[in-house]
Amino acid sequence: MTTRSIIRKKGQEPIVMVTAWDSITARMAAAAGVDMILVGDSLANTALGYSTTLPVTLEAMYHHASAVTRASGETLVVFDMPFLACCGNLAEDVRACGRALKECGCQAVKMEGTNTDLVRALVGQGIPVMGHLGLMPQRVHQYGGMFVQGRGEDATSLLASARALVDAGIFSLVLECVPEELGARAAAELPVPVIGIGAGRHVDGQVQVLADLLGLAPGKTPKHANRYAGLFDAAVEAIGQYAGDVRNRRFPDQQHTFGDT
Repeated sequence: MTTRSIIRKKGQEPIVMVTAWDSITARMAAAAGVDMILVGDSLANTALGYSTTLPVTLEAMYHHASAVTRASGETLVVFDMPFLACCGNLAEDVRACGRALKECGCQAVKMEGTNTDLVRALVGQGIPVMGHLGLMPQRVHQYGGMFVQGRGEDATSLLASARALVDAGIFSLVLECVPEELGARAAAELPVPVIGIGAGRHVDGQVQVLADLLGLAPGKTPKHANRYAGLFDAAVEAIGQYAGDVRNRRFPDQQHTFGDT
């Protein structure tokens, strides 16, 4: 899968994207046949235990992205630039993004916001860029929480930002937690694929956090996500069975031991 393949899917078939943060989750996603894997800064929550995405560092993202690409097969892998990763001079920011391709083996980068100068510079160096508008989790403190974006008159400015990013050269756009009507309008008006996460049914594709889809964490699932499995509960039950077998000397049994010959 390539960025060109993704662009060609617009208007033809829905695009499927999930997050992954290590070789195990990447292997699951690739085996399921998704189109794209996002090494999302959401790994701060799902893999590292933080309450927001802000603490994850660029070096940590490189570490996790390298593990993902070692198991992603032919699936296109997108690297999510974390909070404050691109706030130096333009040359430094281009190099930081370039490392995701050069050292980690990703095929594109994603970034929140409307830094069109950086998008142009990256595309000029052959680095494909996925945009991200709507709810941007890296701005959680600016918002004062995680809220739906693009309602009312804000829809006009959001679409203007999206067009600016398209003009700068993005190959696709993530649109997070916006009204369904705005998601439909963005998909209809923009020439690049619009990948929704809480953007309704009428966008060009969907992206979800794998931990939400698989039920890997206890607690409430976000409104925009559907829990397709309950792996946390299944894992707790399995580990509990193992613990009981050890404490009652049922494990290991003869088939799990070694003899002299």
